Amino acid sequence: MLVDDVKINVTAGRGGDGVVAFNRNKMELGPTGGDGGRGGCVYVKGVPDIGALKRFRYKKDIKAEDGKDGRSQFRDGSEGEDVFLRVPVGTVITRGDGKFFGEIENVGEKVVIAKGGRGGRGNFKFRSSTNTSPKEYEEGDQGEEASFHFELKLIADVGFVGLPNVGKSSLLNELTNAKSKVANYRFTTLEPHLGVYYDLILADIPGLISGASEGKGLGIKFLRHVERTKLLFHFIAADSKDHLLDYNTVRSELKKHKEELLEKKEYIIISKKDNVSKEKLSSIEKEMKKIKKDVYSVSILDDQSMQEVKNLLSRIANEK
Repeated sequence: MLVDDVKINVTAGRGGDGVVAFNRNKMELGPTGGDGGRGGCVYVKGVPDIGALKRFRYKKDIKAEDGKDGRSQFRDGSEGEDVFLRVPVGTVITRGDGKFFGEIENVGEKVVIAKGGRGGRGNFKFRSSTNTSPKEYEEGDQGEEASFHFELKLIADVGFVGLPNVGKSSLLNELTNAKSKVANYRFTTLEPHLGVYYDLILADIPGLISGASEGKGLGIKFLRHVERTKLLFHFIAADSKDHLLDYNTVRSELKKHKEELLEKKEYIIISKKDNVSKEKLSSIEKEMKKIKKDVYSVSILDDQSMQEVKNLLSRIANEK
């Protein structure tokens, strides 16, 4: 199951202490105490793996390495090793108090969320003309500690929405070989799936049901993934008993979750066209075109209709 919402605690490394040391060689007397090393920092780094947050499902406390103490003969302590927390592109980061911290939008993008403590100075740094044999030194600073909330909101060019079992996963598989699970039951897809069609990222959003925006089914968990898609393919099964009801049910849940979702560019995809007669399909198309001009009928078993969808995606890609 996709883990797309986690809370963690992070602690950066403590800085190493400076040291008091003196040169024991004749004619070379004086302070030689080195500085402590900086504590390790905690970073968040974007990766293309949509399931990257699952590693934080049980490991909630992350700590970077402490810096090492300074040594004699001007030798500074080594820095603590940094920790990189790999999160999917599209992850929104908020602090424990709910304040927005940032978001990861690109693969390889990284941001520090907890800075390591500064290393303390050794006695060599305290020498002066009036204090040639200083015994002062500094302790290292503590690293930053904080709590964070990671929430994945998929970033995709096209989001596939609709009721359960309307053919979204089948079309995604046919276009991109995404290998989504496909079956004929109420909750077909239990987690979002991504596929790439040339330069377009396609996201199969699990089927929504009436009441999804209020938490029924897995609605809220997936509605937020629609927020970041640039446009929508709204799927309606040709063999449905009430096409307008199906359409309005999904649109209602989108509106209740966030009204701006209704402003996204939308194409109506009448799926499973091979399950009804040509006369019935024509009637459905006329009915849906009263709502939206952009209506496409498709079956993964029909090469011509698949080509029409591919041509549509090519136009979208060119506009992108």
